[in-house]
Amino acid sequence: MRIGAAGLSVAQARRIALAAQGFTDPRPASPTRRHLQRVLGRIQLIQMDSVSVAVRAHYMPLYSRLGAYDRSLLDKGAWMPTSTSPRLLVEYWAHEAALIPVADWSLFGWRREDYADGRWWKASVIEETHPGLRAAIHSAIAELGPSTSGVLEKHLGHVPAAERGTWWDRSAVKRMCEAMFASGELAATRDTGFARHYCEPADVIDAPTLTEKISRPEAMVELMRRSVRALGIGIEADLRDYYRLPVADARAALAELVASGEVEQVAVAGWKQPAYLDASARMPRRVEGDTLLSPFDSLIFFRPRVQRLFDFDYRIEIYVPEHKRVHGYYVFPFLMDGELVARVDLKADRAAGVLRVQSAHAEANVGAGADEVPARLAASLHDFAGWLDLDDVLVADRGDLAPALRRALA
Repeated sequence: MRIGAAGLSVAQARRIALAAQGFTDPRPASPTRRHLQRVLGRIQLIQMDSVSVAVRAHYMPLYSRLGAYDRSLLDKGAWMPTSTSPRLLVEYWAHEAALIPVADWSLFGWRREDYADGRWWKASVIEETHPGLRAAIHSAIAELGPSTSGVLEKHLGHVPAAERGTWWDRSAVKRMCEAMFASGELAATRDTGFARHYCEPADVIDAPTLTEKISRPEAMVELMRRSVRALGIGIEADLRDYYRLPVADARAALAELVASGEVEQVAVAGWKQPAYLDASARMPRRVEGDTLLSPFDSLIFFRPRVQRLFDFDYRIEIYVPEHKRVHGYYVFPFLMDGELVARVDLKADRAAGVLRVQSAHAEANVGAGADEVPARLAASLHDFAGWLDLDDVLVADRGDLAPALRRALA
């Protein structure tokens, strides 16, 4: 009998999802570029975020699936290619800001058309008050090479004090660069400090990919196909969210995949809406092993799906006033044998050489194995600290799991 023919339990759906996301693949002793590519083949994109309280978000998905790896593998694949190790990834608005395979650039032509005048800021509006700025930026990049907005501002003599401020009050140069990046008129690379260096698309994307034209309907079908394969199973909203696809386009693409037999509509116990299953999905009998997850991991970045799959109520509390936070500033869920069993608020105190566990909370709905959580979480935190070149793990007093975790680390 095919998977899902008689309906699925949430536990079965969860195992399908974890396998699709690469959590049942064997962990290599020494991860290589080939293993990086294997993970990318599973998850398709890596969401980026500027917060670095523990480690930058884009490094975590590989760690969660491969274990400790040399972060330069990702740096080289995305930003520091060589003649023998060509660029694998390029940044664009895929989920949010994300690294995607270079070959996928052409799948987002429709989005660049939607953002033809920019995303947050409109190039045409900026040009009204700063005529010639767009052309000047191109000329500056031709002269300087890939450059940050700050370097471009100085080069162009375009740093009026009144225009400095928050993200929403950036200089005209920064706003124009962002508009041009959204439209595909510029591309970007990054340095190890995470600063975005704007460049010409040809600097980071090969000519055949740059010139390839894929129609909007064709691109939607392919992106929906990738969403289904990356997630394994999900309701329409889950699949649509992976690449932030427009509702009507996503619905039409999903219907085409169902009609072709690549995707099957199934029922999952307790879910109010029909689920869609990758017809080639695997459902392992069990999922074993432990790992920490970044808040922006593709397994959990769509919070309604996390609630449905794991019964895990999760939110980012970065912008919540400290006295109102429930679990902490930057909380990592702990995945143990296929369940989210705990969450820890982590901070890498590099000056002290310590991984600080600001809070540790256990989940109330953990089944068999709940008594193993402190020891297994302690081992995972110890490994994580080692990967970050930190010497110790210190647990603060906040959270119901903190005392047991501290004892396990002693």
